[in-house]
Amino acid sequence: MAANKDKYMPGFGNHFSTEAVPGSLPVGRNSPQRPEHGLYTEQLTGTSFTAPRSHNQRTWTYRIRPSVCHTPYQSMRADNIKSSPFDEVATPPNQLRWDQLPIPTRPTDFIDGLITLAGNGDTHSWSGLAIHLYAANASMNYRYFYSADGEFLFVPQQGQLTLRTELGIMDVKPGEIAVIPRGIKFAVNLPDGESRGYVCENYGHPFQLPDLGPIGANGLANPRDFLTPVAAFEDYDGPCEVVAKFSGQLWSSTYDHSPLCVVAWHGNYVPYKYDLALFNTINAVSYDHPDPSIFTVLTSPSHPAGTANIDFAIFPPRWMVAEDTFRPPWFHRNVMSEFMGLIHGVYDGKEGGGFAPGGASIHNCMSGHGPDASTTERAMAANLAPAKIEGSLAFMFESRYILRPTKFALAAKTLQKDYFQAWAGIKKLFR
Repeated sequence: MAANKDKYMPGFGNHFSTEAVPGSLPVGRNSPQRPEHGLYTEQLTGTSFTAPRSHNQRTWTYRIRPSVCHTPYQSMRADNIKSSPFDEVATPPNQLRWDQLPIPTRPTDFIDGLITLAGNGDTHSWSGLAIHLYAANASMNYRYFYSADGEFLFVPQQGQLTLRTELGIMDVKPGEIAVIPRGIKFAVNLPDGESRGYVCENYGHPFQLPDLGPIGANGLANPRDFLTPVAAFEDYDGPCEVVAKFSGQLWSSTYDHSPLCVVAWHGNYVPYKYDLALFNTINAVSYDHPDPSIFTVLTSPSHPAGTANIDFAIFPPRWMVAEDTFRPPWFHRNVMSEFMGLIHGVYDGKEGGGFAPGGASIHNCMSGHGPDASTTERAMAANLAPAKIEGSLAFMFESRYILRPTKFALAAKTLQKDYFQAWAGIKKLFR
């Protein structure tokens, strides 16, 4: 793998320009008749051609071979990776929670260790999402992947990921996230060996920073803290497998070269990463617990305006200072459906146990949920001095569409069939 000494470029949504070999980027035109160093020009477009300039996403690449050079893709079996319409089983209105996936005992790479827990929408109409979990212990050697169905948001919980992409390399550790846009090929290396985490596959509008509205110019995630990789390439001639997720199915092709052969590129359709510790939390300072939307890092908007195909929100260390207020999330029922994961620590709404790092829960449209019985009792009796939530990092994928669990998810040994007991100890206090 050849790369520049500088590993990342900062800024969300910028137009970037980078080359691993000096002189590879053309000057004055995007597609010269004969690119330097015997490269081929290829453009990646991530939005419709006539999208407004402010929303248009595309990247020009200069590569050793164009992407068209491969044998025909063949359908491959993938029992645990599912896609729309997510109608294998009826979706229950119950609160659902799972323990973390066990780490495999046999060699398992990211593709083989990926399972689909739930989803919604339609890959063909570019709406909705799929929520996957992964547990793996082997790197992808001469094996690559891309999804034509949606962009991948990685949330590692255990073990660092090294994401080798067409446009460069990103190291992503727990506490960081990474996004690989729709169609960009990548491989996952596991420098720490065993690894586990979450993936949100976004079928809809690409993730963007949320508008800040009355918050003003500052707060939440700052654009300059997002990092995108510089150009790197693999000049390898030999057999490789490329797995494509296309129209909800997995397909496999044999290449006679590495597909990560981009020597130079410029554009704004790029992978990126973000350190969640840099998030500037906005919180209540007078009374009441704010809606989870105030913790949004990235959003995939939908129509009508103000609704979200997906919101990615986090619950990081923060001060709690509201007076005469029940400080954990109050009991609630939402139109928005919530998937929650835990990266480390104890989530402040589930201090009674059962929600472990690497675990997951789903609270669907209009299904009641909130803090467990022991957390409720403590919160109602707590001394309301300023207090800091520390040592915990939870997150949420929130969607305007109902989250539909897969058959695998509802039959999994990790499904907590007694989750409803978390609220069984709530006492009648009415006088």
